[in-house]
Amino acid sequence: MLQTYIPYSSKNTTLINEKIAMDSNDEQVVFFTATGPVYSFRKNDKFAKRLAQGIIVSLGLAKSIELAKALGVNQTTVLRNVQIYKDKGPEGFIDNRSDRSPYKFSKEKQRVVKCLLDKGSTITAAAAEVGVSEGCVRTALRKGLIKRKIKQPDQTEDSVELKGPAKRSQEDANCNAGIAAKREEERLLARKGDLAEALPEFSPNEGVHYAGVLLALPFLADLSYLATGKKVYATLKKGYYGLQSILLTLAFMALLRMKNPEQLKNSHPGDFGIILGLDRCPEVKTLRRKLNELGLHNQSGEFMETLSRAWVEKDKDILGFLYIDGHVRPYHGGKHTLPKTHVARRRLCMPATTDFWVNGTHCEPVFFVTTEANNSLLSTVENEIIPELKRLSKDERITLVFDREGWSPDRFLKWRESGIDVLTYRKGKYEPWPSDCFIEVTSQVRGEPVTYMLGERSIKINKKGWVREVRRLCDNGHQTSVISTRQDLSMEEIARRMFFRWNQENYFKYMRDEYGLDHLVSRDVEQADIERMVPNPKKKEMVKECSKQLKQLKKKKEHYAKKAVDNDEKQCRTMRGFNIRTPYLWENSVALAFPIYQKGVGKKSVIIFEMHTRRYFWINIKYSFLTPMEKLR
Repeated sequence: MLQTYIPYSSKNTTLINEKIAMDSNDEQVVFFTATGPVYSFRKNDKFAKRLAQGIIVSLGLAKSIELAKALGVNQTTVLRNVQIYKDKGPEGFIDNRSDRSPYKFSKEKQRVVKCLLDKGSTITAAAAEVGVSEGCVRTALRKGLIKRKIKQPDQTEDSVELKGPAKRSQEDANCNAGIAAKREEERLLARKGDLAEALPEFSPNEGVHYAGVLLALPFLADLSYLATGKKVYATLKKGYYGLQSILLTLAFMALLRMKNPEQLKNSHPGDFGIILGLDRCPEVKTLRRKLNELGLHNQSGEFMETLSRAWVEKDKDILGFLYIDGHVRPYHGGKHTLPKTHVARRRLCMPATTDFWVNGTHCEPVFFVTTEANNSLLSTVENEIIPELKRLSKDERITLVFDREGWSPDRFLKWRESGIDVLTYRKGKYEPWPSDCFIEVTSQVRGEPVTYMLGERSIKINKKGWVREVRRLCDNGHQTSVISTRQDLSMEEIARRMFFRWNQENYFKYMRDEYGLDHLVSRDVEQADIERMVPNPKKKEMVKECSKQLKQLKKKKEHYAKKAVDNDEKQCRTMRGFNIRTPYLWENSVALAFPIYQKGVGKKSVIIFEMHTRRYFWINIKYSFLTPMEKLR
């Protein structure tokens, strides 16, 4: 039995594992165990070296990865030689070919590749022409089997040197002023306050990270992004990074899916600076300082309004149908106290702010409004969105599309008179229509045919005005009702525009996942106006309780009236006797409620009368409080 411990080792000995070691010198390599040498070969003997790999691994003295590390070869090479030894034995390593020239990339193919490269062909194209891999051609170039023709630079033109990633990285690391800070003179002038802004300078480079975002520059120009920024903010304070550099940095960060300034730490500052036309991108603290400077201008609303007006002027149809919906941004910090609101996607109430987005006809964003204290959709549309839309549309008729949260028939009729049409789902319960009221209608959505079962009628809401109602009959029998104040659209167009609202929901999801919509950069809070009107949180509960009591009162009245009609006059000839004979009708009554008009206040109140305690309570709808009145005697 062999010992598992090797007691002897010299300075040239490499311990492979506890069973075997390797001793090498200038001419010979010896493998030995604790009992002595087991195999040796000369260093220039490739056959013996391959045979040694097959023998040692097959005997179980070493693993393939251990032997590959000791010999300085790839593990795949060792595994291949082991397999040859197992299949053919030592004879498998003997090469009987008289010609040792390459059999894949022959000399004839090498000459063809050389001619193609000299003519200006790329390595990939030349390799494909002769039927070999690109790596095979690159290996031949590295070993000197193919020598490319050196192109002499034209003396009449300035030669251009393309810097690769490795050379740029080395130069960036060796800069005296910091990583990739190469324009030292301009930075010194900016430090002294003598430079308004560093102008962009572009130079030829090779293999630049993030270079693909430069393709978006024409689209940014078409969106009037930079032009609007310069028009609203003019300039920033004197410094190396000016307004244009900061705006482009923010735009490129969004395109590169950098959701916050901290992610700039993981970028290549030198390559990011190349696409900006500078030596490097701004640091995180610099970008935050510039953002704070932009915020102190208090021009964000003007910037968004000017940008929206530019979009509307380029495309007049963008305001044809406007989709409005709220997006709730949760607040996870503990420094500030924010009002709570319901976050639908998490199914809970938590501190958050609500942004109401207005998207165009094809669900492109037009503008958004951040509400104070999470105001309702109806109030925001009335006070914020419609005035802004009238300024943008120049008194042209527009159509608002939103969900049931904005349901208000009175407001619909009011808006119609001022040139604002609506398209929304009907809220509340409604009787289903017979199936023969629906017909099959085919429409086009995103170029794909869609079939609806639709029907329409004109209905009167709140006994004040007539509107159109279009219903869709689903496969499960459910009827989806859509209300519109427009009379010129077909029912197919109304249904398609209403159901197209889901594109706005998809837009929110895409922005949350790709652009961090819930984590927009915000560094400060504003105090809310203490004089603003906010809903009383108890009012909703009290109104709900009053509605419940009124429903109970209605049921009690119906039950009492039925008993009174069925009363046998032979037993109870008068209602007084009927009430005395059936006291349980009163004792089982929890409460009776009826509305009154409070004198001096002008608001409706509700009187609640508990029968079993004979006490009155009244609820003021305006102030929402409960006050006991004097007990009846």
